[in-house]
Amino acid sequence: MANNNNSQGQKITKNLIAKALITVDVPSAKVWNAFVNPKIIKQYMFGTEVISNWIAGSSLVWKGEWQGKQYVDKGTILKMEEERMIQYSHYSPLSGKSDVPENYHTVTVELLKKGNQTAISLSQDNNANEQDREHSEKNWNMMLESLKKLLEKSS
Repeated sequence: MANNNNSQGQKITKNLIAKALITVDVPSAKVWNAFVNPKIIKQYMFGTEVISNWIAGSSLVWKGEWQGKQYVDKGTILKMEEERMIQYSHYSPLSGKSDVPENYHTVTVELLKKGNQTAISLSQDNNANEQDREHSEKNWNMMLESLKKLLEKSS
C-alpha cells in the first residue's frame, strides 16, 4: 500500500490544485504550437529553455534562471492530444524538496476551440499547502498573460 506521507512525515495532498484560465484571440493550432515550440516557450515562460521530443512517455527538461538561481527542472510527458491537451509531471530542485515521486506535480493544459479564439485551462496538483497553491496559481496566470500578449501581438 502506498505511503501517504512525504519524507518529512507531512501528509501528502494531491488535491490542492492551482488553476489558471485565459482566452486568447488566436486559433488553437497557434496556441498548441506555442506550448510545444521551444523558441516560442522561451519568449513567454520567463526565458526558460525547454528540451523534449514532445511524445507521451518522453522526458521534459526546463533550464533557466529564476531570481538569480540557475535551475534544471524535469518531468515526463504523460499524455498528449494534439491541439487539445498536454499533461506532464514536473519537479523542481528549487522547491527544496527531495527528488521523489510524491514531490512531483502533474500539470494539465487543455485547449478549447471557440471559433477563432482558444480557451486555455491549466491546472497543477500536489501543492503542499494553500500558500504554495496561491504562489503556483500566480505564476501560471503571469505565464498565460505573457503567452496571450505574445500570440495576439503576432497574429
